[in-house]
Amino acid sequence: MPGPDRFSALAAEGVLGLKPYVPGKPVAELEREYGIRDPIKLASNENPLGPPPASIRAIGAALGDLALYPDGAAFELKNALAKRLAVNPAQITVGNGSNELLSLVAETFLTPVTEAIYSQFAFLVYALSVQATGASARVAPANAAGHAQALGHDLAAMKQLVTPATRLVFIANPNNPTGTWLGAGELRAFIGSLPSHVLVVLDEAYGEYVAGSDWPDTVRWLDEFPNLIVMRTFSKMYALAGLRVGYSVSHPQVAELLNRVRQPFNVNTLAQVAACAALDDAAHVMRSRQLNAQGLVQLGSGLRALGWHVSPSAGNFVLADTGGPALPWYEKLLRAGVIVRPVANYGLPDHLRITVGLPEQNERLLSALRSLMAGKAPKP
Repeated sequence: MPGPDRFSALAAEGVLGLKPYVPGKPVAELEREYGIRDPIKLASNENPLGPPPASIRAIGAALGDLALYPDGAAFELKNALAKRLAVNPAQITVGNGSNELLSLVAETFLTPVTEAIYSQFAFLVYALSVQATGASARVAPANAAGHAQALGHDLAAMKQLVTPATRLVFIANPNNPTGTWLGAGELRAFIGSLPSHVLVVLDEAYGEYVAGSDWPDTVRWLDEFPNLIVMRTFSKMYALAGLRVGYSVSHPQVAELLNRVRQPFNVNTLAQVAACAALDDAAHVMRSRQLNAQGLVQLGSGLRALGWHVSPSAGNFVLADTGGPALPWYEKLLRAGVIVRPVANYGLPDHLRITVGLPEQNERLLSALRSLMAGKAPKP
């Protein structure tokens, strides 16, 4: 057998230092490891209402076509998105979730002699995608603790890192895991201040959850900013995370380059039909927004009453500062049958990210914490 280092010597340099992305613990894994019955998962920012009913019906109708390859061009989905967004279908690139699109953008525009910029506590996939290409990452410090958007993107700090070698700037709005967001004015000014050789990747995975007049319709900015790439997903608001379908909207020439790198048949048949159906289910979106707004209040007030600090969030989750190492709380909650997300891998060892669940799920989490803090064993 070859030694363990033999194949490492053959790997691309950017791959050697990669640490795989660690997702939230699956429910089945908790059941196997701890013998917990009926656990709840508040770890991966999934929509607790599940997929739109129209998507479920569309999946059922498409089951007979599973022996056939999916439409590699995603014609129906791209045209449905183009109609909804009032753009040309040639501006749209579909992906196996928006995660794949982040990697596609990095593969398309980064090389070992170029650079990419992202914020200190931004989504981890940005760092993984950049490193895999061998490009250099320039990480901007986040807003300080006393800032109105504490731990969020400091656009001035990001601007200072731009050099002639910069090709990509990644911005999550709202940001995961902090829940912070950027308003239209500051974001637009930042994009307009960048040189033409820099593309802005605007990740709006949680954008459908945001309410407020200052929330920008960034797709409308594409004519003014041809260096802008807007990314969205059906995994969050539309609850199709298990099918993996996302999309980007960009200048047609950018989309054409991305489609050169995109693998054929990257979005399966069921994902395509479910996503098309989801776009027409406005009632599901409204219910999800209302549930999320109520859940943010329920979790925020409940966690603050327990002495934890919770910053405002524009996503479907909260970031809670436990006041000390968060991992012990994570472990105790697992034994109570509640899965949350520790974020020490983001550089936030005193924090837990908690997804908004159904009201009874949020209360189960809060009740478990109240019992733990009182020195009692919570009921799993």
